[in-house]
Amino acid sequence: MSKKESLESTLQEIEGIKQPTTTSDNSIKNIKLQRSKQPTEKEFVKNILKRNISYLSRAITLVESTNPKHKAKATAILEQCLPYANNSIRIGITGVPGVGKSTFIEAFGKYFTKKGNKVAVLAIDPSSSINKGSILGDKTRMEELVNDPNAYIRPSPSGKSLGGVAQKTREAIILCEAAGFDTIFIETVGVGQSETAVHSMVDFFLLLKLAGAGDELQGIKRGIIEMADAIVINKADKDNIKNANLAKMEFSKALHLYPPKESNWQPQVTTCSAFYNEGIENIYQIIDDYFKLTKTNCFFEKHRNEQNKYWLLETINQQLMTDFYNKKKVKEGLKKYSADIKNLKTTPFKAAEEILKLSKK
Repeated sequence: MSKKESLESTLQEIEGIKQPTTTSDNSIKNIKLQRSKQPTEKEFVKNILKRNISYLSRAITLVESTNPKHKAKATAILEQCLPYANNSIRIGITGVPGVGKSTFIEAFGKYFTKKGNKVAVLAIDPSSSINKGSILGDKTRMEELVNDPNAYIRPSPSGKSLGGVAQKTREAIILCEAAGFDTIFIETVGVGQSETAVHSMVDFFLLLKLAGAGDELQGIKRGIIEMADAIVINKADKDNIKNANLAKMEFSKALHLYPPKESNWQPQVTTCSAFYNEGIENIYQIIDDYFKLTKTNCFFEKHRNEQNKYWLLETINQQLMTDFYNKKKVKEGLKKYSADIKNLKTTPFKAAEEILKLSKK
């Protein structure tokens, strides 16, 4: 008997013994039917307010979807959840890749949940510029926090969003607040000159730094440092404690060169070791002091109102851009003028003018 015949024979039924059915056609049909059913808007809102994590996740997926039907449904859900939102503190956490953001967020999140807070982490993962994919691996890096009943972690792809912030993160914040989360962490993919997007949706902006990485003086410039409400030198442990303290001193000096913030808050610099869970309490106290000050002098409410106005204008700009590129004449013009540019018949600037004219016809 050949090898092929031998393999085939092992798959044959033994005469007189019927193979058990491993799947049921009715079960398959029921599963497919349940998956195809979408809860109504009222069902979504009802379950989100009951802190049903499954419904919260599904609602955020609708918010992130580009499907027009999903968009309309997500908008309706958001409007109904809005009266139950705006009751949390929002903390933006950023830093260069490798600074230990995930380790820090896990240690910091656990500190909050032990105090009775409910923490939602909106982690933004970088999207590939080549295949547009994202790893979305934050849950695997926060093993303890992901199993905490008072914590929720939602990784999202950054896509084409400014500063590594997912386009729909702000809407996700509203849903998380409606679900009862009183502390929202927004983790960005890294730092750059476009972190305004993070700053415009959080109450407190925390910058993680590394000591001995050669970026102490690099950081002493306008931009990301100027927006920070606190700078934390992470990985201040073992042989790196001395370097961390030196970096703390350098950044403290640098912060005094900047003009006072409108909030009257003096940004703080401190050190910590998220891995060894050291210095976390001090950071918590800094943030607590910040909120006491800004709520007393009314800056907190004023800042939130300014953010709402900013996102109104951003949403209008985004919708105008979407409508522009969806016009038939614009699509045809882009195809035509792209070919003309390639053949050196026109310049990109002249082509842009002509396409804009087409959009007005």
